[in-house]
Amino acid sequence: MAIAYNKRTCDCGTLRAADVGQSVILAGWVNNYRDHGDNLVFIDLRDRGGLTQCRFNVDTDPDATKLARTLRKEDVIAVRGEVISRGENVNPKLPTGEIEVSVHEVQLLNKSLTPPFEVADHVEANEDLRLKYRFLDLRRGPMQKGIITRHKVLQAFREFYYNEGFLDIETPILTKSTPEGARDYLVPSRVWPGQFYALPQSPQLFKQLLMISGFDRYMQIARCFRDEDLRADRQPEFTQVDLEMAFVDVDNVLDVVERSLSYVWKQVIGADVPTPFRRMAYDDAMRDYGSDKPDLRYDLKLIDVSEVAKKTEFKVFTDAIAKGGVVKAICLPGGAEMTRKESDGLTAEIQGIGAGGLPLCKVVAGAGGKLEVQTGTAKFFPGELGSELIRVAGASSGDMIFFAAGKFADVCKHLNWLRTTLAERRKMIPQDRWEFLWIIDMPAFEWSDDEKRWVFMHHPFTMPHDEDLPILESDPGAVRAKCYDIVLNGVELGSGSIRIHDRSVQSRIFRMLGLSDEQAMAKFTHLLTALQYGAPPHGGLALGLDRMAMLLANLSSIREVTAFPKTQKAFCPLTECPSEVDGKQLDELGIDLNAATKAKRKGK
Repeated sequence: MAIAYNKRTCDCGTLRAADVGQSVILAGWVNNYRDHGDNLVFIDLRDRGGLTQCRFNVDTDPDATKLARTLRKEDVIAVRGEVISRGENVNPKLPTGEIEVSVHEVQLLNKSLTPPFEVADHVEANEDLRLKYRFLDLRRGPMQKGIITRHKVLQAFREFYYNEGFLDIETPILTKSTPEGARDYLVPSRVWPGQFYALPQSPQLFKQLLMISGFDRYMQIARCFRDEDLRADRQPEFTQVDLEMAFVDVDNVLDVVERSLSYVWKQVIGADVPTPFRRMAYDDAMRDYGSDKPDLRYDLKLIDVSEVAKKTEFKVFTDAIAKGGVVKAICLPGGAEMTRKESDGLTAEIQGIGAGGLPLCKVVAGAGGKLEVQTGTAKFFPGELGSELIRVAGASSGDMIFFAAGKFADVCKHLNWLRTTLAERRKMIPQDRWEFLWIIDMPAFEWSDDEKRWVFMHHPFTMPHDEDLPILESDPGAVRAKCYDIVLNGVELGSGSIRIHDRSVQSRIFRMLGLSDEQAMAKFTHLLTALQYGAPPHGGLALGLDRMAMLLANLSSIREVTAFPKTQKAFCPLTECPSEVDGKQLDELGIDLNAATKAKRKGK
């Protein structure tokens, strides 16, 4: 008689010592098997809940034991049996380690081919192979933990925002192409030949329209799409916890987001995250850390040593300062013990990201215990000049001072890389510590050398500070935006802003960005029209769900918390997409591939 596997009594991670004597039905995958000779066979049965050891005994049920001897890893089976104690043979590594199931009946539900890689917590298979067989990869414990963590994060956010009076409202996936900072994914229309929908980079305009419509608290778990270069924390399609509020200022938005994050961290991993979070002006973050998303779990601030450096005869320093640049330094405690091989390796690596080199010197106790600099650039800091450098750098005996010289932006880039690299390699980063940070008062615009014009730092719907509106056209570089980024342990979790609700201000911004009134109206008809009909002050934020799940699951890539991700080349090995489509489909859409594209397809 077949086992009623659809009536499982529990999952494979549930049974404990208190269940001894119960009759149970389990079903799952063969995780491992061990044949102990004539009488005994052991099968470790696995499902999403965990692992249970199943005991097959010839004396108890010879037919079940005979079948058990044919089972191999990843076969799907159901078993019926009695929970018994493992006595002194407890497995402390398993939650179910005090018991096992003495099997009286087993049913083979499906036979598995030999997997291309072992379904285990740790595998040697490369990522492309794992993605090709993602349905096997997702059976592994760490992968299931990541996906389950993502689920818990979603549930916690929904619970919090529902309790705060937010309405969950969906916005369109097929929408209008608008400039938002990245390339759009375009969808051709068969009904409107030659015209295209765009997949949303964010629900930005629609959530603003919802505020104008009177839905003063909106949230959505929103799917977003951006055609941009990928990395470990980017995917072409990703998920945001999106929210918007009417009649608010910056403090209101930051408060509700802080409380939501504190709630999620408590619900998902039991961590107590105190609020309010620390706030830091954008200019201060760049000055002290060289990054707008600094990791505050460790120190290693960037120190401006330009005043000392300009007194030296080191041309790398003096030339940089003469051209309007800066010289900054990082003082590494205990860094003097670093070997020449290590420092040369760092030099080669930092040159790989565009630096000319990595000047450095050691701080040691000289004659009479007086601190002095040695090796590297020490010869350019003789006598009192070396003492001045040590004072400015806040250095102690045994420290190493690293320098970067050049344009402010380049120095920030290079020393931010060095700061992060030193902290990681020298084990300076505390684990299980959550340092949340708001970056505020960011510039509204930045100058694009490529386009020879001002471009927006955030997006064109961000409200400038009220006191900066008079200099909007005359001094755009000095205009600050009412925008904010939330950062955790050096990772940007999300960003948002107070939006422009005055059409005249919005039109000024568009003109600043090179859009005529006619062009702006053509691209943003729905928004500019709506702004004329009583738009309330409003603002919001979008949090990256994938990144939060990654951090909470203690993983290093959002692909580990995404069920079916793409590679860094935006390709899915599982479904082998993107792929060619039938010529008939292209004809229906009025699409004729050019000769170059056809040649590339043919040679693929």
